[in-house]
Order: sequence, then C-alpha cells, then structure tokens
Amino acid sequence: MGHSSLSNIDGSHQILSEVNGIRVSMGLDPLFTLQFVGLSKQSSQRNGLFTISPDALISEVKKTDLIIIPAMHGDLQQAIELNKAFLPWIVEQYNNGAEVAGLCIGTFFLAATGLLKGKQCATHWRFVNEFRSQYPDAKLVDNKIMTEDDGIYTSGGAYSYLNLMVYLVEKFSGREIAIMVAKGFMIDIDRNSQSPFLIFSGQKDHDDTDILKAQEYIELNFQEKISVDQLAELLSVGRRSLERRFKKATSNTISEYIQRVKVEAAKKSFESSRKTINEVMYDVNYTDNKAFRTVFRKVTGLSPIEYRNKYNKEVMLA
Repeated sequence: MGHSSLSNIDGSHQILSEVNGIRVSMGLDPLFTLQFVGLSKQSSQRNGLFTISPDALISEVKKTDLIIIPAMHGDLQQAIELNKAFLPWIVEQYNNGAEVAGLCIGTFFLAATGLLKGKQCATHWRFVNEFRSQYPDAKLVDNKIMTEDDGIYTSGGAYSYLNLMVYLVEKFSGREIAIMVAKGFMIDIDRNSQSPFLIFSGQKDHDDTDILKAQEYIELNFQEKISVDQLAELLSVGRRSLERRFKKATSNTISEYIQRVKVEAAKKSFESSRKTINEVMYDVNYTDNKAFRTVFRKVTGLSPIEYRNKYNKEVMLA
C-alpha cells in the first residue's frame, strides 16, 4: 500500500471515537462504526517500523457512509498505482451515497478516482502546481484549509486535516459536540485558510524559457516598478502572447505574480527584522498603505501587523 500518513489515520480514528464517547456520556447512542479498510490483512509502514492491520478488506465492505483517504507519501504516482484497486470501490461507494474526504496530499488519490472533476478541492500548498498540472479539471483553491463540494471533502496541508475532522463532527453530530472535540484536542475551530503558512516560490516546473526569464527578472527587481509592457519589450514578445504564456506556465497573471513576490519579501522582513510596517511597505515598492494592506491580506489571510506579531520572535517576546 505504500507509505500513508499514520497521523491522519490515528488522528481521525481518535477524534471520531471521542465523538462516540461524548455521545454515550450524554445518554446518546454512538454515531460512528469505525473501520480501517485495506487491500490486504497487513500493511507495513515507515520501512517496517509500524504495521497497520485493517479491520476489513474492501471486498467485505458493501456499503458505507463516509470514506476518509489519508495522505500518501513518497512517489505519489507509485502510491496511486499500488492502491489503484481502491479507486473503483471509492467511486462505487460514492455513487451509492457515501461521502468521501481526502486529507492533505490524499487529494491526489481522490482526484485519481475522477470524482473531483469540476469540483472544488484543496491540498498541501507545496503541491498545488503539481496538482494543477496532473488534474486540470479539478477546481483547486490553494488558500483554503478545507473544501466541501457535493459530498466530497478535502483538507489543505499536514495537520489542517484536524480542522476538516472537526467540521465533519459538526456536520454529523452538531456544533456542541464539535466544540467539545475542538477543545479536547486543542484544535482552532473555524480556521479556514492555509494562506498564513504558504511560502511562495513560483511555478518554475515548465519549459518556457521566456517565462522563466520573466520570473527571474521580477524576483530580482521586485523593488522597482515593473510593467507588463516592460517585460514584453525586454523579452521581445508581444504583450498578449506574454500574458497568455505566463498564465499558462505559472497559474498566475503577471500582476498576481509580482504581487506575490512582493508579499513574500515583505513576509520574510516581518519575520526577521524590526522594521515598521511602512518601512517594509516601501522596501517592496508600495507607497499606498491601504493598497499594501489589502494585497497582503488577500495573499496571506492576515494584516501586516497580525502577520508580524504572529511570526516575529522579537515581537512575541516584547
């Protein structure tokens, strides 16, 4: 089966088991019947360090209400190939009324079923470009910590799956129990964005040399005013052609790319320096405070001062 996320598997089981325990303490019946479902009776994990023993094989589960797909690590295509027998089973269960959740990069496996075509989804921010390249028919939203679309759920990076689990608890068992679970596991309930955690490095896994040159120019000269016409003249490329090729190669417009490079530079400054908000703003060539704050919040989900207070150690200790 390859290397799956043990934290996804165990954490999901713990949370749903806790729901059952809370309900019993309230005089209610347990809500979930939990099963690890696999392709074989044992699955070796982490080079034999751990072993998962499924409760049932997929051939033994004829009907279920919810399927949770953990993240798969290592070579994703190899992991999908190793687990391809799950794919028709997941599709069959979904068509029979089951809901399906893909956690973190488990969204890649969920997409391999074909069920994400035309649907919103999220995955770890580090893999958004790779995901878009492999599954262009899915509607990836790279800033969301979780999505729901027609009975299909996905979560963003790493431990953001905990927020999706609490969301599912609220959906199936109500707000009161969801709050109790969130407090018990110390999960920040209602957090809905992974933008504050995103590190923008640009999409450079393409073979358009002109666009690579444009990206390099932007990243080296973001402190200056850069226009689309300036880039087009620099590369001896027509403006419309440049804009079309840039969007295709990077999944960003030129304006968006410039903004994200500037914001990434501002974030690093807020994390490591004692500069004021205005000083950082001027460093990345913004002169309008309102415009800077608006763009910064759009990209990160936080205001400049909120971001600095959250990630600058000297500010936190002040």
